[in-house]
Amino acid sequence: MAHLPSRSLLLRQVRLRSLTCALLAGLTLLAADPTPAVAQGGQDPGPWPVRMGRPGDELPPGRRGTPNIHVLSHVPLGGFLHVADVEIEQEESRPFVYVSKRFHPTGFDVVSVADPENAEVIYSWRIEDSELHQGSGALDGRYFKHDGRYYYVQSVQFGQGGPDGDLGAIVFDVTGLPDASKVREVGRIREPDVPGGFHNIFMYKHSDGRPLLFTTTRSRYAHVYDMARFVEGDTDGALVARIANPETPYWALSGGDGFWHDFYVGFDAPTGQDRFWGGGSGGYFVFDITDLDEPRLLISITGVSGVNWGHTFTPTPDGRFAVGETEYQYAPLRIFDVGQAMDAGRATLSRPAAAWTANWRNLAHNHEMRWPFVFVAAYEDGFQVFNMFDPYRPITWGYYDTYAGPHESRGENNVNTGAWGVDVRNSDGLIVVSDMVTGLWVFRMEGFEGWNGNAWGMPNTSSAQDWERGPVAQAGRY
Repeated sequence: MAHLPSRSLLLRQVRLRSLTCALLAGLTLLAADPTPAVAQGGQDPGPWPVRMGRPGDELPPGRRGTPNIHVLSHVPLGGFLHVADVEIEQEESRPFVYVSKRFHPTGFDVVSVADPENAEVIYSWRIEDSELHQGSGALDGRYFKHDGRYYYVQSVQFGQGGPDGDLGAIVFDVTGLPDASKVREVGRIREPDVPGGFHNIFMYKHSDGRPLLFTTTRSRYAHVYDMARFVEGDTDGALVARIANPETPYWALSGGDGFWHDFYVGFDAPTGQDRFWGGGSGGYFVFDITDLDEPRLLISITGVSGVNWGHTFTPTPDGRFAVGETEYQYAPLRIFDVGQAMDAGRATLSRPAAAWTANWRNLAHNHEMRWPFVFVAAYEDGFQVFNMFDPYRPITWGYYDTYAGPHESRGENNVNTGAWGVDVRNSDGLIVVSDMVTGLWVFRMEGFEGWNGNAWGMPNTSSAQDWERGPVAQAGRY
């Protein structure tokens, strides 16, 4: 693990590189197709890079993490770049972790953490004729509960030239776990008019009671599916809304079109609104989706130095601040003061309030907010935690290096290797991290025995859903 720079040095580096990266991002846009790639050379990520260790290999002697981060389990799940995102069920009586497996053979694994110190794979699913499929395959997974049953949704992205180019997600009934024989496929979500699959998905219990699946598509629209309708057999009527990526000046550089990449959906307790927080072409955007028939844009974060395309976008439980990721080397996670802009009646925001990075040479990826902590899957820098109690001065709180390979193993300026996804079980604070090379990791952090936002003077809202009571009751009093 590289030595962390001092705060003053870090801030100077971030300022300098924000200007450099803005220029590089603009030049890149002129030279390359900005459309997010679906295929990566078919269902084969290629050979292991020179000097790349195998999953499970130990790193050279030296400190691997901070003393407050404890490894409980490591399940290799091996294969170079074969591990994608991770999802943990929130009920301790259902100790199941879902790990997406990309490229051939693509599918997902279910890992039991009933004994967190002895995690084990209890079920694996792979798509039929996997070797014939093109593209990344299984990338993102989410579970939900409806009418007393539990379901898992696996997103996929397959390219043209092979089967299932129009397939976006596959839905499974996983109520019978840990009995693997009781897992059954419910149905498949296809979009023949928008082929290319769903790169990212998010499940949300809307304030009107519906379990909703939000998906990216290979168009400017995020699709919204009523999963109650879907699992009850109304597959044709499941698509209930579309949310457009707003037009921005960036569209001219992107060929006159836009795309979503990732989003978070949550209940905003202060206003009583269901809100969609999306990253995509042009930057980041916040919508009021209380009335899904008429999504209303609340604020656009555009024109930010070094940000032409937003990636992961996650708000604090009170919606006052948000953390935005941008997918290129040297980019820090930026923290935006959304509440101040809204209070002032502003419809746009173009400057971050602060920034955080584990190592300026690399790039942080997906993250989970459990305020004041932000749990980060930071690619080459492994699992990281920072504290944003003071959002203008975020500080690194802990880390553990899950990645066993060298810098830029996939080529110059490509640091997209290592920790991909992270999730947190709120009831007891169990943390799971998926690493693209080394597999699944199970952690605990000292002083973090669980999370309820009300205990911090915040609404009790996060990516974890209360499938029984809904988001209004879940938010609670604060």
